[in-house]
Amino acid sequence: MPTGTLYIVATPIGNLEDITLRALRVLKEVDLVAAEDTRHTVHLLRHYQIEKPLLSYHQWNEAKRTTEFLEKLRAGQSIALVSDAGTPGISDPGQRVIRACVESGLPVVPIPGPSALIAALVASGLDTGEFRFIGFVPNKSSQRQRLLRSLADETCTLVVYESPYRILKFLEDARAILGERRMVVARELTKKFEEVLRGTPGELLAKLAGRSVKGECTVLIEGGTEKYG
Repeated sequence: MPTGTLYIVATPIGNLEDITLRALRVLKEVDLVAAEDTRHTVHLLRHYQIEKPLLSYHQWNEAKRTTEFLEKLRAGQSIALVSDAGTPGISDPGQRVIRACVESGLPVVPIPGPSALIAALVASGLDTGEFRFIGFVPNKSSQRQRLLRSLADETCTLVVYESPYRILKFLEDARAILGERRMVVARELTKKFEEVLRGTPGELLAKLAGRSVKGECTVLIEGGTEKYG
């Protein structure tokens, strides 16, 4: 019996029109959809009139689900793996089951599409020739500062994800450790209140002062002075 395929399906990070025609076709053809949050994904499927069985796949059940999914794939069922927004496996659940499929010789097919990382990078105005993606910044101040110190000598563009509740503290730490180099804060990308703020940490702090920041932030930081000095 032929094995099934695990499809890694990128879904919109905000604007539902950003989903690809190929992603829609795959979602219609697979046997089930593995979703980070089924309550979130069901709205996307209903919007495009797609009815498929949904199973949750997140950090709390990924070990159990990975075993279940491997059994289903070996039995010939195909699965679409999706996250709440963007591309699964990029600061979202997915890496564990993807690796397990690769190690088991099961087909893995990426269905490319939206990514906050790439959207923010190309709109930033910073160097896109070479960049380093860090992912989510640590919650604790001491760990965040340690991370920034470890990145101080990087000469490529740096990209991190940060919570709107900690963005001001992040900018303060970046200003103290990295200096007044160019930075970009992109939030609510592709949504109604999309905003891309550019400036030094000090300028960005002034722009955000007294505001209630909403939506996860993608932060881009210019490389060190060795490259730009």
